[in-house]
Amino acid sequence: MTKKSHGFTVIELIFITLVVGLASVLFFVQKHNLEIIANDETKKTAINAMYYGLEEVFYPTYKYYPQTISSDNLKSVDPALFTDPSGAKLGTTGSAYTYSPTNCVNSQCKSYTLKANLDNEADYIKNSRNI
Repeated sequence: MTKKSHGFTVIELIFITLVVGLASVLFFVQKHNLEIIANDETKKTAINAMYYGLEEVFYPTYKYYPQTISSDNLKSVDPALFTDPSGAKLGTTGSAYTYSPTNCVNSQCKSYTLKANLDNEADYIKNSRNI
């Protein structure tokens, strides 16, 4: 009579451990990729909101663009959008957002470039309509 075993062999345990380990690695890689994509979309949304505030609210009112932008002079933009996903505010070192005014006289500018440094794509750039 043969003994019946009740359990897993060492090979079965190694195989199960490898499968679980591989699944974990794939999960965390995909999670990281989704976070990068979400951060890039957040950055694009912020740049679009600033662009809209400059083009549809600020410029029609004043007929020029400001030398700097913030929630003080772009009241139509949610103040939280001036801070990038890493927590850096527009205009500070390390911020993913840049506002570059051009052709300025007495803090009144004729054009600008808004840019977001994206992680998964080329930089997202919006230029002023009125050049």
